Amino acid sequence: MAVRLGFPVVGVTDLSRASAFWSAALGLEVSPEWNSGNWRTLRHRGGGDRVLGLMRSSSPVERRPRLHLDRFVDAAEEQRSEVERLVALGAQQVAWDSYPPTPDFVVLADPEGNVFCVVDLSHAPSGSGGS
Repeated sequence: MAVRLGFPVVGVTDLSRASAFWSAALGLEVSPEWNSGNWRTLRHRGGGDRVLGLMRSSSPVERRPRLHLDRFVDAAEEQRSEVERLVALGAQQVAWDSYPPTPDFVVLADPEGNVFCVVDLSHAPSGSGGS
């Protein structure tokens, strides 16, 4: 038996809206594979690898989830423009009360309220590879 790590799954109430948002946000497409009334698989455009699963869920959104997605950028200017782009797609900036004094990340929520971050890697400690 070959056991391997899969991909992250986000619980959502509206699969169509979540598919449209995450596809545009991450430059992905909905795969016909495993597509059902309760599930969507997003993959790299052109039939690449599976990247993200969207699963219909009725559980409430967690305000401070222990596990979340990070979107990486290489500079503060890229972070600002990526946050603006994601907000234009339907994300919302979150009033986050746990930012450090000089944060390298911005907390957003997708249209469903699931939080994720846009991280500026130019602030990453040397050799850490990100957050």
